[in-house]
Amino acid sequence: MTPETERPSSDEDLSRRIVHLVAAGEARSRSELAAALGLAPSTVGLRVQALIDAGVLHERGDGTSRGGRRPRLLGIDEAAGVVLTADLGGGHARVGVHSLSGALLDTRSIPVVLADGPEPTLAAIGDVFDELARGTRIRAIGVSLPGPVDIDAGTVTQPSRMPGWPGFRVTDHLRERYGVTVAVDNDANLAALGEHRAQLGTTGHSITVKAGTAIGSGIIVDGAVHRGATAAAGDITHTRIDGSGDIPCSCGNTGCLETVASGASLVRQMRERGWTEVSTTADVLALARDAEPEATSLVRTAGTHLGQALSGVVNFFNPHAVFLTGSMSASEPFIAAVRSRVYEACHPLATQRLRIEAARTRADAILFGAARWALDNLELPTAP
Repeated sequence: MTPETERPSSDEDLSRRIVHLVAAGEARSRSELAAALGLAPSTVGLRVQALIDAGVLHERGDGTSRGGRRPRLLGIDEAAGVVLTADLGGGHARVGVHSLSGALLDTRSIPVVLADGPEPTLAAIGDVFDELARGTRIRAIGVSLPGPVDIDAGTVTQPSRMPGWPGFRVTDHLRERYGVTVAVDNDANLAALGEHRAQLGTTGHSITVKAGTAIGSGIIVDGAVHRGATAAAGDITHTRIDGSGDIPCSCGNTGCLETVASGASLVRQMRERGWTEVSTTADVLALARDAEPEATSLVRTAGTHLGQALSGVVNFFNPHAVFLTGSMSASEPFIAAVRSRVYEACHPLATQRLRIEAARTRADAILFGAARWALDNLELPTAP
């Protein structure tokens, strides 16, 4: 049995798989769902009817007959409600509203100060939620937090620059206000989930690297986030890089990837070279686009360092794809350097079918991932 026809492990999982297959257009009728899931039509029919009764699915007409009765086509009931998402960053938050298919309908960006604490920050997010969802039913909420996350408790653990947040139960706080499913995770994991589901669906393996001011990454195994024993899987930020020197890192060690390949490190290096007007990653990338030699060299070197860190992961994990998101992914010299180093350093079998490319979801990767994570946790009806 292939991963695509792997049997769902529970009734609730079956309901989620049905919603995903219909939303993705991979199955349009009960018979196509039964074939895709490897289950009896009667079993699938009971779950579909429960989802129709709950207002999640609806019948939208008849399909083409293949010798028997014309099948009833299924679709997501877009009037059944919305999913709200929020991507919290250091100085701003991006907020989205999605249909139950996960499609992004609208976004807002607002300034936030995480150092103000969780309650003022979430109150500001809630005001935008209320605006985006006015007149519609909220079915679930997904939130991205910029630090290690305990997904069961709904809290950040050992975050940097987030005073007042450790131990604060974000899920409980928002669930109390809205009375719906709330799912949280860190930004890198959700970027990985959003991009993987958009490109590879619910199967396959990938790594998504968020390369911007800082560097983070998420790992997807068989279409789901792999978090590891302590939710630290995929954290290549603190990989020691040969030739990086002894630059101190925020983790307390020296010579980490973050110190030589992040946007913040490029800004620091440009300023050390006399470019005092450079203050953001965007400034460095703009100079590189204009073919300024020092900026271009630094961007390429950063890509090479990231490629070095990824090489060991690719050899060990053997993914189908490496996706790059964040501001650095807009630079073709950066991507080319990553790709060159990985292909040079890895075993040919590990790169035989490997894709290394910029994420298609771009700035919305985290919002798409937050929506998918919320929908994966949505309490869906099951048939008796």
